Amino acid sequence: MLLAIDVGNTNIGFSIHDGEGFVANWRCATVPDQTADEYFVWLRTLLGSMDSPVRTDSIDRVIVSSVVPQVLFNICIFCDRYLGFPPLVVGQPDCRLGIEVRVDIGTEVGADRIVNTVGAYDRYGGDLVVVDFGTATTFDVVDHDGAYIGGVIAPGVNLSVEALHRAAAALPRIDVSVPDRVIGTNTRMCMRSGVFWGYIGLIEGVTTRIREERGRPMKVVGTGGLAALFRRGTGVFDVVDSDLTMYGLILIDEFNRTAE
Repeated sequence: MLLAIDVGNTNIGFSIHDGEGFVANWRCATVPDQTADEYFVWLRTLLGSMDSPVRTDSIDRVIVSSVVPQVLFNICIFCDRYLGFPPLVVGQPDCRLGIEVRVDIGTEVGADRIVNTVGAYDRYGGDLVVVDFGTATTFDVVDHDGAYIGGVIAPGVNLSVEALHRAAAALPRIDVSVPDRVIGTNTRMCMRSGVFWGYIGLIEGVTTRIREERGRPMKVVGTGGLAALFRRGTGVFDVVDSDLTMYGLILIDEFNRTAE
């Protein structure tokens, strides 16, 4: 079985794939100083609680996408110590991607953005804009042949909400939801409207400018925890794909095994 791990700045996703499909998916908060031993105890407990329990020794491969170096370090120790082998790490020289990354020389591209590109190209073809609602809101452009050719990084929705609360003493902390109307009649309603419709404007504006700059039709794929919510306010998305990152990890693992 394959253990796929997606380490983001806010959450870490763990998925078990048996070769035919995902049999389990879990998330935990990203804690940079969490140890390899703690990851093992947590994962072993979850594996044992499944309807059909899975033993850790049945995991024969691990692939990791990470944007948090300290967490990646501890995940690698966990794999070596408790699974008996190192993980395949997206972004390291020994990990083949199956696509080209066409950016400025010396530029480091987040592993999650590359993984999304791989998954999106396989499912939807080329000429894509992949909008990922994570700690940052990213717009990744996929060329006609599947190459990653750059994109846009904007502050994430929850990050913006928290910054607004921290910077303005009189403004409360709010949840992100679809407002009943644009014009708010109290502080919370005004903030929810500003966040929701402000990000709708961001999404529509950036994707429109990308299409204009590319000069061709482009599908827009949404992913990440808030993609389904923001889809309710705009028709810009052709599809929302909640498991795009994990699917991309599965593809990269398969590509590396068949390329050996």
